[in-house]
Amino acid sequence: DETQLGQANIAPGVIFADDGDVAPDVVWVSKTRLTAVLEADDHLHGAPDLVAEVLAPGSRNEQRDREAKLKLYSSRGVSEYWIISWQRRLVEVYRRQQTALRLVATLYEGDVLESPLLPGFSSPLDKLFTGMP
Repeated sequence: DETQLGQANIAPGVIFADDGDVAPDVVWVSKTRLTAVLEADDHLHGAPDLVAEVLAPGSRNEQRDREAKLKLYSSRGVSEYWIISWQRRLVEVYRRQQTALRLVATLYEGDVLESPLLPGFSSPLDKLFTGMP
């Protein structure tokens, strides 16, 4: 909100192709790319800059976010992917390095979540997990 560099959306539909539709928990798209990926149906038809997934309980859900979605987001051009585990109170940060998303950091309570995509954004993980069991 402060920088006006882009827009965050909660649980948007992202349509990559007939076999690649997903509903990430949160996405952020830069203003420079928003008009290129947002279509009249109010769905994104291209890669958001940043995707955040909160792991749902269950090994099948976790496997989908860690493997299938990581591979899809990597191949479609997402610049940054956060996997948030509220159960383990950590955030895994994947960033595009050349042609693929690679794990660059695992952050724990006491650490601060920041991104080069979001200048000035900073969130202590302690605050992110406040109120969670």
